[in-house]
Amino acid sequence: MHYTYNNKGTCSVKIDFDIIDGKVFNVSFLGGCNGNLKGISALVEGMTPEEIISKCKGIKCGFKPTSCPDQLASALMKAIK
Repeated sequence: MHYTYNNKGTCSVKIDFDIIDGKVFNVSFLGGCNGNLKGISALVEGMTPEEIISKCKGIKCGFKPTSCPDQLASALMKAIK
């Protein structure tokens, strides 16, 4: 299933991803730090939502209360709810 999540509090504004057979694929961010977000997308490819959430939830970006990885965790928590 395909999901789109509108980020809150980050430079990237949106995350698109698919969950297929319990694993995450095709993660793409709109906006933000292009190279870093491509790296995150590649690293999480094929992982379960729970694995990604456990690694990314709570990561902060500078003085912001959230980050792009934290927003990915939020998106996945909403998707598997």
